[in-house]
Amino acid sequence: MVQPNGTVITLVAGDAQTVEDLLEKLERRHLHNVDAVSLRSEDARDAAPRLLSSHATYIVSDADPLEHVAAAWVEFFDSRSTLGTLEIEVERAVEQLESGAVVMPDYYLLLDPEGLEGTWRHWWLGVLPAQSRNRVLPTPASVDRVNRLLSRLPSGRAWPRPARWLRTLERTVPDRAGLESGSMSGTDRDGVV
Repeated sequence: MVQPNGTVITLVAGDAQTVEDLLEKLERRHLHNVDAVSLRSEDARDAAPRLLSSHATYIVSDADPLEHVAAAWVEFFDSRSTLGTLEIEVERAVEQLESGAVVMPDYYLLLDPEGLEGTWRHWWLGVLPAQSRNRVLPTPASVDRVNRLLSRLPSGRAWPRPARWLRTLERTVPDRAGLESGSMSGTDRDGVV
């Protein structure tokens, strides 16, 4: 799997307009070593080459390779979808991540997390942090706060191999996400997969 030259950061929020506005502000600021690019309108597979071609230290975008998995998981537990839909989205994401067709970000910056509602809160503050706590960072939707956060991103173990934990999502109940013993479903205590 090909790795980007810099640290890939995906901005997410309960409201897509918040992400779009912040990316636009970051682009206008021309921050040193920050490549801010909106890829939302592109297919995830089209976003990967753009992320891989950047030579900036920080590549900030709205490209989320787990977007469809997250939506299917939320819809499944909100009884608006079937398990089959979640399984299809998980397998598609696993195949794309393992082949390098899409890029898993190093970090997700969760903008204005207090605006998250219902099961989405459990996805962003439970499911993903359970895989790697320091890789999902809540922050206000402010260019200055994001810039400060970029200068001091916490270190932590990398994301575990996606196939291992994504394929357990149908058993990851929203109210229990991230609360399991050790909070590391899909990995052992040392993060080894």
